Amino acid sequence: MCLFSALSESWGLGVAVPGVFHTLASVCPSSLEQAKDSDDDDEVTVSVDRDRFMDEFFEQVEEIRGFIDKISENVEEVKRKHSAILASPNPDEKTKEELEELMSDIKKTANKVRSKLKSIEQSIEQEEGLNRSSADLRIRKTQHSTLSRKFVEVMSEYNATQTDYRERCKGRIQRQLEITGRTTTSEELEDMLESGNPAIFSSGIIMDSNITKQALNEIETRHSEIIKLENSIRELHDMFMDMAMLVESQGEMIDRIEYNVEHSVDYVERAVSDTKKAVKYQSKARRVSHGPSAPACTATPPSQAQGPAGTWHSSAGAPHHWEQPRS
Repeated sequence: MCLFSALSESWGLGVAVPGVFHTLASVCPSSLEQAKDSDDDDEVTVSVDRDRFMDEFFEQVEEIRGFIDKISENVEEVKRKHSAILASPNPDEKTKEELEELMSDIKKTANKVRSKLKSIEQSIEQEEGLNRSSADLRIRKTQHSTLSRKFVEVMSEYNATQTDYRERCKGRIQRQLEITGRTTTSEELEDMLESGNPAIFSSGIIMDSNITKQALNEIETRHSEIIKLENSIRELHDMFMDMAMLVESQGEMIDRIEYNVEHSVDYVERAVSDTKKAVKYQSKARRVSHGPSAPACTATPPSQAQGPAGTWHSSAGAPHHWEQPRS
């Protein structure tokens, strides 16, 4: 065992005492080199682990973004199904089943997104609780805020789509009731819908014609659609409110980020413009400092005004040396 190692063990030191370090280093350089290599390895390991963690994080971000895009596509398809169902007094069962599948898929995907965003949020809160602050943490917070806002936006669109469909179904019910000779106000119709009893629509109506029967059939169909819609809205309500509150609390931070980005773009554009101006001014200054160009010297070729061997004269009479070709 070298002296440095022995002293370290006997003194219980992990590093040399100031003033003794150079002596120990000269006695046992190998131990110092090993310690240095070990520190370098630790730094590399930490860096690699951090890079791997961020790679995994960005993979998760892309996955969440893909889920949100899928919800958005399904919402557009739901709109098309709504229009198809409303266009027919008695929509086919296949279209209604496809609509239910879309709504179920949106619900499942939305729950996945919410769960993953919650997981990221908890990880961020844990690091903030340890008073850690790093560029990686700021990146994760920004990505989480952006995804949360995008998720709430697409779910708000879905909620608006359902609400619009409910109003359109409600309007169809009101028109069909008028066909049967029963006039209702919007408030009365709401009370009838909230009762959840389809029989309330046919009470007091005399089934004396096919038109009346068809009208009541459509009323029943639209009422059934409204009940399904309300159940769907109710199921997603808690999740939607939870995410909406989260985004509202993050709104100030996101607005601040967008403000900084916009001003950074303005700053870069101004810097580019200023740089172009500086180059232009510098070019002008260079031309002024050099003054007008000196007149070019017109030389007479050796064959025309040759002096002694090895010299020739310009029009100004100054001799110039030249190399005579070898014969």
